[in-house]
Amino acid sequence: MRARKITVEVPDDLLRRAQDATQQGVTETVRRGLERVAADRAYAELRKLRGKVAFVADWKTLRAMDE
Repeated sequence: MRARKITVEVPDDLLRRAQDATQQGVTETVRRGLERVAADRAYAELRKLRGKVAFVADWKTLRAMDE
């Protein structure tokens, strides 16, 4: 994975609350926030498909696929 070094200005209170929530340092807290934003968009795209895709596999078939 290639990484970029960035400079970001954020409100002190927001950063403090986010770090309290993650129990991590600044870098990991920002990384988790960015991952969350990216995931939210992916979930929104999946929600658009609700009711449009027929899913016909049962749990036994899915379990067999994992083996």
